[in-house]
Amino acid sequence: MTSSLIALLGSGEYLAVMDAIDLRLLAAAGKPRPRVVCLPTAAGQEGPASVGKWMRMGVDHFTRLGADATSLPVIDRAGADDAAHAAAVRAADLIYFSGGNPGYLHRTLDGSALWAAALEARAAGASLAGCSAGAMILGDYLPERFSLTPHLGRAFGLLPDCLLLPHFDRLPARNIAVATLRRGLNANAYALGVDENTALVGRPGEPWEVMGAGRVFVMGREGSHEYKAGAIVTLPDQPRG
Repeated sequence: MTSSLIALLGSGEYLAVMDAIDLRLLAAAGKPRPRVVCLPTAAGQEGPASVGKWMRMGVDHFTRLGADATSLPVIDRAGADDAAHAAAVRAADLIYFSGGNPGYLHRTLDGSALWAAALEARAAGASLAGCSAGAMILGDYLPERFSLTPHLGRAFGLLPDCLLLPHFDRLPARNIAVATLRRGLNANAYALGVDENTALVGRPGEPWEVMGAGRVFVMGREGSHEYKAGAIVTLPDQPRG
């Protein structure tokens, strides 16, 4: 039986700086040559050159790490409902969503055959990795616009009550933005800020680990906490020991 993990990356997909993180995800499969499916869907509106770049980078990166890697050209709803694409995802040991537009990614996958296949694969033990937009869709909320009262839409909810904020160390006027966000969160919600070249790796309901070059911030209405690489994090929706 494989051991499903989730990796939430602030940036850095398919770069050598993330090797240790990706090797951990591959090791969770418990196979000598895990099957990896890379999905450039979040970049689907950026044109063939951008999509092709992400597809090549994903295959090259995971092949170098010893995986059987493929990228699927899923850039719209027709691709997300393609039976062959769904079958490839269902058979994967690691499913990787790279960055781009989180709203477009969520709309394209929501209710699709591919997302259903991803959930089936996860239930069978496959790990999921999301970078930037790919991480944001795995939380409970997506920011639709920022104002004095931020409006949050719904994401896929693999992390209940969570709003994912990637590239957190690059967020303009971060202190103001965070204060605004915290005021807009309901009592049970929290925001998770992940720096660039950094990941939070774990399983819902269990402690998570910060990996990579930066930090992770857990922010709720009552305050915020900062964690460096190597730290073990208990998220607000989990029971504390």
